[in-house]
Amino acid sequence: MQQLKNIDGASTLRRRRITHPDKPLQLDSGETLAPVDIAFETWGTLSPNKDNVIVVCHALTGDQFPAGSNPITERPAWWPRMIGPGLPVDTNRFYVIATNVLGGCMGSTGPASLAPDGEPYGLRFPTITIADMVRAQIALLDNLGIDKIFCVMGGSMGGMQVLEWARQAGDRVQTAIPIATSARQSAQNIGFYEVGRQAIMADPNWCDGAYLAKGTRPDRGLGVARMAAHITYVSEEALKQKFDRRLQNRDKFTFGFDADFQIESYLRYQGATFVDRFDANSYLYITRAMDYFDLLDTENALSNIKARICVFSFSSDWHYTPDESKALVRALNAADIETSYVSLETTKGHDAFLLEEPEFEAALAGFISSAADTHNIAKPSNSENGGAN
Repeated sequence: MQQLKNIDGASTLRRRRITHPDKPLQLDSGETLAPVDIAFETWGTLSPNKDNVIVVCHALTGDQFPAGSNPITERPAWWPRMIGPGLPVDTNRFYVIATNVLGGCMGSTGPASLAPDGEPYGLRFPTITIADMVRAQIALLDNLGIDKIFCVMGGSMGGMQVLEWARQAGDRVQTAIPIATSARQSAQNIGFYEVGRQAIMADPNWCDGAYLAKGTRPDRGLGVARMAAHITYVSEEALKQKFDRRLQNRDKFTFGFDADFQIESYLRYQGATFVDRFDANSYLYITRAMDYFDLLDTENALSNIKARICVFSFSSDWHYTPDESKALVRALNAADIETSYVSLETTKGHDAFLLEEPEFEAALAGFISSAADTHNIAKPSNSENGGAN
């Protein structure tokens, strides 16, 4: 497997340079960043009048490969049930674009990238927000010559980006689908992510963020951060059904600190495999961006949104609860924004949007198809294979 620290030189990733030193990206912090590269992938065929574009935004640990395997990590697509020929996001009809977020570690400029002095940024990378991520994505679409977005969609942190897209690019976005997300990060979630960040920074191999320059990585701290976060993605009922108190490859307690229980072994596996595909500093920066997110930060914060919005939530999601989705819907309705709300019963927790949920898939497909018909989006004449471009 290719090490993340060498990702800047990976020739298998598609990316565009969206800013240069003479015109840097303006950040919410007041700082600027240049140059900035955004890695992306596409599927389907762009229609002649460029009106069939769907932007897919990824969650915290996702990437730009929702519909195809990642050539660097060799991991399979993370949304294969959703995007492809004949699927809810039908690549025979739509042109799908997915990016790796600013601050990420799969080809977009982030703390593991090389700064202008040729050394990894580390903690010299400026603090970013969800709005900064979306500004970079908008700049990519500008670079690609696309000024009309039929739909922006995504779950969790991806849902935050969706809402920010609708706010920043009000005249360009026709429909928006935020899934399992919130209008602002809750105190509980800020607390969970702070635990993860402290685990990373407490690892002696973190080296005050300069671990790449020193040839090491804070794998133990990042693994613990992943374990803590992963618990929030799964419901109590799902954990009970899958593990309960069953023992791991033994029939009695060891009365020690090995993984006696299956749930312990599972979480350790999640942590160990995560460190091979994610950069620890990216985890710090991206979770901090989520903490700062507040769609309702000003009195008229929603005034620029013109998109038709469909909000999805899941009954057993305690990471971004249905109550938070309902609060978002109320705020959108109060701002006179055309909004639909779909609440789905499931025991699968926050990650339900990534798993097999036929009712969710049917509702999503219905909303997208209906909206596409309303906007007269036809299938491109040369899109029979629906493959990646």
